Amino acid sequence: MGNLLQSEFRKTITTGLWWGLLIPTVLLAFGWALGAGFVGKGFVDLASNADVEQLSDLLGVTPDQWKVSLFGIARSINIATIFPMIFGGLAISNEINRRTITTTFLTAPSRVSALTAKMLVYILWGAIYGLVIVLSVALGVSLSSPSSLLPDFEGWLALGIAGIVASILMTMFGVGVGALMTSVVGTTVVLLLYMLLIENGLQLVLASQGVDKIIGFLPNGSVNGLTGSVAVDLFLKSAGVVPSELEQVLRVVAGSMGAMDWWLSGLIFLSWTAIVFVGGWAATARKDIT
Repeated sequence: MGNLLQSEFRKTITTGLWWGLLIPTVLLAFGWALGAGFVGKGFVDLASNADVEQLSDLLGVTPDQWKVSLFGIARSINIATIFPMIFGGLAISNEINRRTITTTFLTAPSRVSALTAKMLVYILWGAIYGLVIVLSVALGVSLSSPSSLLPDFEGWLALGIAGIVASILMTMFGVGVGALMTSVVGTTVVLLLYMLLIENGLQLVLASQGVDKIIGFLPNGSVNGLTGSVAVDLFLKSAGVVPSELEQVLRVVAGSMGAMDWWLSGLIFLSWTAIVFVGGWAATARKDIT
């Protein structure tokens, strides 16, 4: 297995795909977090200058203590994990399309061992992308937000772990879709079209019909809920007493409308990932290598 893992990892780094997607990942994560930090600071400055005494008394903290950067961090991580998803989808579909996977199957002891090695390598890449995303987001939001609006060490750790887990799951989700479709262009179009357009449009429809809870069971809604719910929980922990009605608003701000608790959102998206990954695994295992 060690040789297979080494071979699979070398296969991914011998192409420019990993760094070609890593560059925009860093730029998007950093830029989005930088902008979110400025927006959060502007909101707090505006609230501090307005007549918000009643709201401050209700929450038990003044506006300059609101950890609004948590929402920017969650949203920045969510949008940046699009790239590891695309990496996973393109890497496996390109390998199948170019038939380089044939050599792997012919030289490996079995297809199961070959596919297991691929799975472990893509999990590693998901973690690498996740770590880069978290560090880029942390740098961006720290440069544009005062320290009073930033999370403490426990908050950074919780969001960091959630971000890395989300990146790993998104990578494996992309691998599953790529293995099922086998087309490089088709995989890219389907993943981007669904995650950025179709489900977001569906979320608006569901929210307008008052059934936004369904959003938390959808792929994009559940993975956003993983990081978004962590951000909301951390905000509530430091914001004093918050009415339950306001909590739903906070979930919308965090980009996790209709989401469940963070652990349940993670399990839901894990289920979606398992469905497409197992389907892609089965299709690839039966693939003709002649």
